[in-house]
Amino acid sequence: MFPPEAFGVGVTVAELSPVRWDDVALPAGVVSRPSRIGDLLPVELMTPEQKAAQLQRVAEAEAVLAAFKAELVVGLAADRPASDDRRRSQPGAASGEWAAQLLDEGVSEFFPDELALVLNCSRAGATQLWEWATTLRRRLPATWAALADGWLDWPRARAIAAELGWPARESPDDVVAAVERVVLPQATGLSVTRLRALVRRELIKVDPAAGDRRRKKAQRDADVTVRGLGDGMGELRATMPYPDAAQIRATADAHARAAKAAGDGRPIGQLRSAALHDLVTRPEQARPTVSAHLEVVAALDTLESAAAGAPGMGREPVLVDGEPVTAALARELLERLDALCPGGLQAPTDGTLTISVTDEDGRLLAAVTRRELERAVRRGEGLCPPPGIDQYEPTPAQQRFARTRDRTCRHPGCGNGAGWADLDHVVPHSQGGETDCVNLCCLCRRHHRLKTHANGWIYVITPDGVLTVITPSGVTRVSRPPGMRADDDGILHVTAERDGQPDDPPPF
Repeated sequence: MFPPEAFGVGVTVAELSPVRWDDVALPAGVVSRPSRIGDLLPVELMTPEQKAAQLQRVAEAEAVLAAFKAELVVGLAADRPASDDRRRSQPGAASGEWAAQLLDEGVSEFFPDELALVLNCSRAGATQLWEWATTLRRRLPATWAALADGWLDWPRARAIAAELGWPARESPDDVVAAVERVVLPQATGLSVTRLRALVRRELIKVDPAAGDRRRKKAQRDADVTVRGLGDGMGELRATMPYPDAAQIRATADAHARAAKAAGDGRPIGQLRSAALHDLVTRPEQARPTVSAHLEVVAALDTLESAAAGAPGMGREPVLVDGEPVTAALARELLERLDALCPGGLQAPTDGTLTISVTDEDGRLLAAVTRRELERAVRRGEGLCPPPGIDQYEPTPAQQRFARTRDRTCRHPGCGNGAGWADLDHVVPHSQGGETDCVNLCCLCRRHHRLKTHANGWIYVITPDGVLTVITPSGVTRVSRPPGMRADDDGILHVTAERDGQPDDPPPF
């Protein structure tokens, strides 16, 4: 009992232990826990084809949920207006670097902090998600719609949003829309890495001036950092112009390969790390001479526009080891390598030069040396792929053509470089497959072994190098040579079928 106008609080303390459902014996037909999808759709009763189809349905459901999540994030941001924050003239207002970090001046600066607690993630992660969601909803409506309809998966939608978000903030909406129109139809047929490269390439193509502005800003922000990874290991990260980074990596890789060939049994990655350390800390140490391979793909009119100081709008950007760069940066690289001089294109010292000729759709027509090109011009001959031969081992010309066409391992989603890949007969030579470029493609050692020894996999290649791979569960993926445009304008979407009829819609 308590006197009038007094209050009391009673507290009961009890030990609570969570119930483990697996330890509870339930009568037949009685369920005391939420139903699980596996209870409704028993996986053990499905065929491999049905399991693959269900996995695709799950991916579609994840895409739909990701689109809804983006809507929720943008909607919650709208509920937190910047008018609730301290004004710049008031004490405690954001200033200096804090003010520069604001993603949206119309939204409260503290919104990412709330979102981080809602999603139980870091503030940096919440800010990044907010940026992706805002970009999709406000600047990429077609990409968001493809995600919401389950046509485009979240990793690829996120990749497009990441490239057309903050990096393209200064680009007008019509420029972003033009890039989206080109990229979206090809998105599902590319790996995430190649998709991001395609977005950067198209952005440079339609807005080269903005590309150079972003490059110069990124150069100002260049730095070398290190962070611990645990177990006594650390990660060294250096941000610099991409051609420089590609040269350093290629040089370290070349020294590592030389050490491997000399009998060093350590893994190739460990050898690269050791080579880079030695090159930086002991540059005077005697080492075997190696020649690093650097691939530059450039259209002549693009380089000419850079030489004339023109922005080159609408021209294809230059690719350095597959990464798109502006024409101005590429010309600087070529001049540094002595590959562009009054005498014309020349091979760098101790290196090689291959000149590629493609058609307007990006199909490789020929990959020749400068001497072969000059001879063809003198004789008035056309350029074409090297002819097929009657032996197993491809000729040097065939190897050069196939590696130039493929650039990476052609298994869908694999990005291993073609320089260290095997040149494989798609139709095995032992089964009548010809040693011809229309039957050769680059596969890394893992995927070469998969194609040769794994049961149920099907590989088919077209004369212009389009590779189709079918898994044992019936899923089909298409791999096009880098730079080749897709034939169709629609969004590629693979659906599993049985007996020619699409599967039923997902039950969730």
